[in-house]
Amino acid sequence: MRENLTAITRAISPAIVRCELSHLPRRPIDLDVAQAQHAAYERCLEAAGCTIVRLTATDDMPDSVFVEDAAVVFDELAVITRPGATSRRGETGAVADALREHRVLRFVEAPGCLDGGDVLVVAKRVLVGESARTNRAAIEQLRDILDPFGYTVEQVEVDGCLHLKSAATLVADDTVLISRTFVSLGPFLGLKLLDVDANETLGANALRVGRRVIYPTTFPRTRERLERIGLAVDGVDVGELMKAEGAVTCCSLVFTGW
Repeated sequence: MRENLTAITRAISPAIVRCELSHLPRRPIDLDVAQAQHAAYERCLEAAGCTIVRLTATDDMPDSVFVEDAAVVFDELAVITRPGATSRRGETGAVADALREHRVLRFVEAPGCLDGGDVLVVAKRVLVGESARTNRAAIEQLRDILDPFGYTVEQVEVDGCLHLKSAATLVADDTVLISRTFVSLGPFLGLKLLDVDANETLGANALRVGRRVIYPTTFPRTRERLERIGLAVDGVDVGELMKAEGAVTCCSLVFTGW
């Protein structure tokens, strides 16, 4: 039976040229190309079985296309984050409104800072990156929020990349695509690890949707590794969004209906 999947996405703000950058040099972003790539990405989501809920963008939210950072959706509830970049905190209101009809909401509060891109959910394990955008106060709040539902929250140190999901993403029930350059392996014990190609250290960000994996065309050697273990991979060009330190998980919030 086909899953009832919803994907929240957000249009690209014309202000994306002023996006926050932590690890990449600023390069020109072609807005028309970025919008075409985003539309192709949304088509991949629809082909994977998602109903798209599109939010609008405003000129004062340069990074708002990266909607994943504004919330983390679990089966039982959704946690509205408090992004680590001050400029992004206005993004959460519209995302909360969109999720309210699907989930009970809880909120990360100051002094906690949490980006959804730092949260990797593997069944009842929740791995949370302590990064430049996510702090220990938020990790403790998330632990308190999720404990009644039987989740365990584990901290992962992230170094050299923006988010935990820049370094590790779930591509099958028990398999994590990982770039060991940016994280230690201790928190991933007990999971099956698939390494990115040595020449594609930024290639660990993949989006699992139902039985398919959406993956950037930028990393063909790692894509071959995904396909060799039997995964159905849909390639999408997100080159312009990658200039803003974005990737395929960042641009949607995918969840099953109640």
